[in-house]
Amino acid sequence: MRNILIIGSGKSSAFLIKYFLDHSKKENLKITVGDVSIINAQKMIGKHPNAKAIHLDVFDDITRANAILNADIVVSMLPARFHIKVAKDCILHKKHLVTASYISKDMQALHTDALKNNLVFMNEIGVDPGLDHMSAMKVIDAIRNKGGEMTLFESFTGGLVAPESDTNLWNYKFTWNPRNVVTAGQGGAAKFLQENTYKYIPYNRLFRRTEFLDIEGYGRFEAYANRDSLKYQNVYGLKNIKTLYRGTIRRVGFSRAWNIFVQLGMTDDSYILDDSENMSYRDFVNSFLPYSPTDSVELKLRHALKIDQDDIVWNKLLELNIFSATKKVELKHATPAQILQKILLDSWTLNNDDKDMIVMYHKFGYKLNNKMHQIDATMVAIGENQTYTAMAKTVGLPLAIATLAILNKQITTPGVQIPITKEVYLPILKELENYNITFNEINVPYLGYNPLHL
Repeated sequence: MRNILIIGSGKSSAFLIKYFLDHSKKENLKITVGDVSIINAQKMIGKHPNAKAIHLDVFDDITRANAILNADIVVSMLPARFHIKVAKDCILHKKHLVTASYISKDMQALHTDALKNNLVFMNEIGVDPGLDHMSAMKVIDAIRNKGGEMTLFESFTGGLVAPESDTNLWNYKFTWNPRNVVTAGQGGAAKFLQENTYKYIPYNRLFRRTEFLDIEGYGRFEAYANRDSLKYQNVYGLKNIKTLYRGTIRRVGFSRAWNIFVQLGMTDDSYILDDSENMSYRDFVNSFLPYSPTDSVELKLRHALKIDQDDIVWNKLLELNIFSATKKVELKHATPAQILQKILLDSWTLNNDDKDMIVMYHKFGYKLNNKMHQIDATMVAIGENQTYTAMAKTVGLPLAIATLAILNKQITTPGVQIPITKEVYLPILKELENYNITFNEINVPYLGYNPLHL
């Protein structure tokens, strides 16, 4: 049998493991799931005869190396910073590797070794990054093949709550890592290209520079800019593109309300608040406001940020119970971002019967036969339950399909790479259609740049 080693069995691995189990008999597969929690790994595979769970601590060099030695291909579902330990063992023992994470400098440095050993090190093959690459390159290559010249590319993705589970004023719940939500956009200005002009949005303005997106059947959304939209300009072959913009999707109104936390300083993760464990939620809010012998915390906040009491933003803040004098932070040596995350988890944690939703939207502008054209492509995926989520589906299935394709020698180009070639994206996108992960591509009148970006 051919052995697939999966390292890590977190939330995003449910569909990945199920795919391998479902294909194990036909494809002659043995699936080994290694996790620091063998109980969690066992829960993922159940009693399937073609799977086994093992205890695997990525910091245990001997156990990790032995597990990789006994595999034919390795899928790392670890946090991105730990992939390099696995990758170096894969080079040493000549094993292919698949991850959903962005390529780090350390990973890229293994490219030559991967080439020498004829190994495929496929990265960025989840949802974003992953599905965004494949779906975008499919359209971009088709435009080029008919002689078109790309002039505009915009791409947006969001992990949201499904409409039937959308039960709060923020129209949002945590469907993925809450920390990434709280700290989103930090670490430098957002950078993009607009009509041949470089544009920058500093963090303190990021959530007030948004644009609207309309997706048939799901209504209106808003998007704010990702940190570096130009990261894939050369990778996608868009050297002469006039407009290049990538962003994150939320429901309309989220960003304006979130900006309150940014302006107060509650999303800062760079320093620790003294005596944080004894703070109430009210104390936490008050710590960012000026002293007043008479004004309440609520009044000070409204005055400081010019929020009217009948503003929906005010109702959103009240809904989070952030002014509670009885609820305690109970986190020692906590940063503002960590405390905000705890407060939000009280209100934004998915209920057992809640479903999540992934939304992706691409806009392609191009010139053909001296005329301007535009294609809009959208994809919406709804989760089934708290195990088989839309996030797990759109991350895990591309990973799984790519892994089996590499194992079956359908993807053979070696080296450290991302899924931007036809060899990779065409068969994966085709198979994803069987799981209702499809992109609706429509030709629309060319609109050009969006003046909201300027």
